Amino acid sequence: MHIERVLEELGLHEKRGKVYLACLELGTASVQEIAKKAEIKRTTAYEILEGLLKEGLVSTTAKGRTRIYVAERPAKLLRNLRERQKKLEAALPELESLYNVKATKPRVRFYEGMEGIKAVYEDTLTARNKKVQAILSVQDVFQIPGRRYMEDYVQQRIEAGVRLQVIRSETKEIATVWPSSTRELRELRLAPRGMEFAMTMYFYDNKVLLLSTKKENFGMIIESEDFYNVQKQFFDTLWDLSRTTPRKE
Repeated sequence: MHIERVLEELGLHEKRGKVYLACLELGTASVQEIAKKAEIKRTTAYEILEGLLKEGLVSTTAKGRTRIYVAERPAKLLRNLRERQKKLEAALPELESLYNVKATKPRVRFYEGMEGIKAVYEDTLTARNKKVQAILSVQDVFQIPGRRYMEDYVQQRIEAGVRLQVIRSETKEIATVWPSSTRELRELRLAPRGMEFAMTMYFYDNKVLLLSTKKENFGMIIESEDFYNVQKQFFDTLWDLSRTTPRKE
């Protein structure tokens, strides 16, 4: 990804990004030098530098009567991002309490392509009661969104403390992958023989997630209490009919 695009996603849009990059390249410089390097007006550069100063991305010193700006190491960007994440995590319970989950109208969200499918998977990490149930085949999820992403997702789920009950198609199993495991918060059952799943489905928080195979390449989140309850009954019935598997600590 181009560096300017990365900076934009971190909040350093256009001129702010140019000024920040100029500071990094110059190391220490006056407002006039930074403005010239960034190809913007001196007054604009000064306003941006004051903002970067508040964010801790630059510091100042004096050289005679001239104010000199000194770029901080780029790792400061990562520290700032982590600090914002901590603040959001602290505020999340209050924000969740304001979220209207009892709306009478169902919500349907449709996602296309790889990034959309990843967004659907990552929504499962928000499960309020830290439990999700799923129906899937390992071979299909290894095709889309892919094994590397799924292994990262599994680790995120474990770190988030989200437990998983999952029913998988025996005919599409990969025997050594993701068994029932206490440490990995997973309980696996195998569907009745001959049963294969054309889609991946997750159930939690009045939501039903649908994820297609590689052929159709889409994801969908349906948030509806009635629809969830019907689908959950199907899952519970199939769970009772499915075969337990050995558990790994």
